Amino acid sequence: MKTRLILIVGLIVLPIAVVCNFPPTLQGAGADEKAVRDADEAWAKAAASKDVDKTVAFYADDAIVMPPNAERATTKEAIRKVWKDLLTDAQVSWKATKVEVAKSGDIGFISGTYEVTMNDIVTGKPVKDRGKYLEVWEKHADGSWKCAADIWNSDIPAAPASSASEKK
Repeated sequence: MKTRLILIVGLIVLPIAVVCNFPPTLQGAGADEKAVRDADEAWAKAAASKDVDKTVAFYADDAIVMPPNAERATTKEAIRKVWKDLLTDAQVSWKATKVEVAKSGDIGFISGTYEVTMNDIVTGKPVKDRGKYLEVWEKHADGSWKCAADIWNSDIPAAPASSASEKK
């Protein structure tokens, strides 16, 4: 009976002891990944609603944004201009496909896919773009996650450049 009691207590206490002895970063990894994923989803909703201020608020103060076919933006004002120009003429959406947080618990990344619909400058007809993105997120002292680096590019091949003979 005593052996059976020790075995039962061991089966209950051992799993609890194992869980309690994991480093805090392993215990919180799932929570951090969820927090980063949730922040990215809220960010996508802000952009879909064309709220420039809310969209820009997801960036760290020292963030770098690298939009396609444009100069990189390294200040909040430059980042705001990128988003204002984009959201004025386009409908934007994106979805994370992979979210990872470092074991340290202070940095993570998201990769995913995006879609943009905008009116063609020449024809005025809707044009759709689709591609992929990569974001680097930092955990701040207050526990919030902010995007520190953001880059995206199209899956659609670029139109071939016209040759000099075609221009004549």
